[in-house]
Amino acid sequence: MASRANHVVLLGCALLCAAALLCPKATVVNASEGESPTPAATSDYPVASDARLAGDAKQTRFVLDLDKTIQFRAFALADPYRVVLDIPQVTFQLPAGIGSAGRGLVKAFRYGLVMPGGSRIVLDLTGPAKIANASVLEAANGQPPRLVLELQEVDRTTFVQSLAVESRPELRPALVETAVASAPAQAAPAEKPAAPEKPAAPADLRPVVVIDPGHGGLDNGTQSGAEYEKNLVLGFALALRDRIEKGGKYRVVMTRTDDTFIPLADRVRIARNASAALFVSIHADALPRREGDAQGATIYTLSDHASDVEAERLAEAENKADAIGGVNLTEEPTDVADILIELTQRETRTFSNRFARLLMGEMKSTVRMHKHPLKSAGFKVLKAPDVPSVLVELGYVSNKDDLEHLVSENWRSRTVGSMAQAIDAFFAKRLATAAPSN
Repeated sequence: MASRANHVVLLGCALLCAAALLCPKATVVNASEGESPTPAATSDYPVASDARLAGDAKQTRFVLDLDKTIQFRAFALADPYRVVLDIPQVTFQLPAGIGSAGRGLVKAFRYGLVMPGGSRIVLDLTGPAKIANASVLEAANGQPPRLVLELQEVDRTTFVQSLAVESRPELRPALVETAVASAPAQAAPAEKPAAPEKPAAPADLRPVVVIDPGHGGLDNGTQSGAEYEKNLVLGFALALRDRIEKGGKYRVVMTRTDDTFIPLADRVRIARNASAALFVSIHADALPRREGDAQGATIYTLSDHASDVEAERLAEAENKADAIGGVNLTEEPTDVADILIELTQRETRTFSNRFARLLMGEMKSTVRMHKHPLKSAGFKVLKAPDVPSVLVELGYVSNKDDLEHLVSENWRSRTVGSMAQAIDAFFAKRLATAAPSN
């Protein structure tokens, strides 16, 4: 597990570098020589204390106040129009609600941890714009160090021409392999005799359950007041992990254990690389005020066609996670399509539907369920071949009663218990089916 976790971190860092290198119009600022973007002690992380916008629809300035100078990289993206700032890990101490209102060329902006050692700020633009200037200013005249980004309006043609050679996915595998292979293995000192070989530890043959708390980092998910979906589902997922591990029957792998952004393809890849026997993605929904009210938990499985309009809406919203994160750091390998053999997918979906029904049966005795508790739609996060998968919407943060449940320790404990029982029932049935008959 430790080696796999280290590999995921190394891979993530390599992919961030690859994403940065593949943006030709990126602006790189080395504002402080010798200052590394890799994490040191927590107290050494730069602190961002405020952010603001100025200007109009022709020229707009974004300013981030810091306690020390940093390195950063800025680049623009299209469809939707965005500007991304990749910076070292920062402690954000910005005022509550900042970024929700825009000005000039910027509709809104968001921020957060994108991977260990790296933070990101994403500015949503009203239209095509170029980065006219990007710099970090030293503290002066009573002002703290500041990251300053100048945006200038351009037409679509000019913008697209600036991005013509931005994406070269064929380079990514080579970059990743180089980064991972660059750490040399340490040989034992020649003068010391080789230690006697220890017997290999027995293989852990327990089924692997992957728990996927949705969203994270700069992707907050849905929200109600001060409650963010990313925090609610992370707390629930960690409680579910603890309950499952206490039973000792399964190995648990988490897609995230803190407030970090994980691209959708990486969530799928984590399940595939762990040889998962079950993948459970945890989310919470919300309805805009104009669409009325809804409540209760819903269980989703993967389907080519959404079971209803609400399922289609939700899948579309959840599948935008990579765009919310600023840019997808990975590209799905071209051979994935070859893996998705019809027979395998059919069998996997059968097991997914079976687990969904078991889960509904257990949850309905302890949790308020949606009026249509079982649904299906095309969720990207569930597209891992050979891994039975479900996406559970625990409730609606837009509903007062559901929100009270989502923040309740008692409700969480009961719901976690019902999910753990469903997992036990699922694997008991699979083992009984797989056992040879006498």
